[in-house]
Amino acid sequence: MNSRQRIRQAPIMTEFEREESSARPSSGRAFLKRQAFALPDLAAQLIFWPLMAAGLTLDLWSKWAVFNWLRQEHSNSVSIINGFLQLVAIENKGAAFGIAAGQYHLLVAVSVIALIVIFAVFVFSGSRQKLVHIALAFFAAGVCGNLYDRIFNNGLVRDFIDVYYRQYHWPAFNVADSLLCVGVGLMIISSFRAPKRSS
Repeated sequence: MNSRQRIRQAPIMTEFEREESSARPSSGRAFLKRQAFALPDLAAQLIFWPLMAAGLTLDLWSKWAVFNWLRQEHSNSVSIINGFLQLVAIENKGAAFGIAAGQYHLLVAVSVIALIVIFAVFVFSGSRQKLVHIALAFFAAGVCGNLYDRIFNNGLVRDFIDVYYRQYHWPAFNVADSLLCVGVGLMIISSFRAPKRSS
């Protein structure tokens, strides 16, 4: 290769390098833009917070109403559907199915951590599916309802819904527990509805 050919090729290589270097910042900006998260929009806020407040209110009110009613009736249970459903007054020292009974500080700590995780997932969820926001609202309401009982009811959670068949009784539960179960169901449904990423 003579000196003239080297001189001719030099500007071409320099131009190529200039184009490559100028392309890097734009691709970098695009990457950062894709990685940047957006806070939940107004529609998400109007779903999450009112549903959470409504669920928490329903849970606390139902506990108060049923326990007061049973005290007035001087009874520990009132049949709603014979052979299937009755209202009872049971105070649970543990979590679901009596797990970690009497472990007050552990259960409170787990509930607080769960709430932090729920709020964090909501904040960083952006404007995803509405179904996810509904599920998160139910989670938050359920955790707050039972956490309220643990803090202000001597560590005891008030359960009053007793579903049974003959001698077989499902562990008594409350509205907060129901909201948690519904939230799990909605999250499962939303996972099937989530759009698949194109390869």
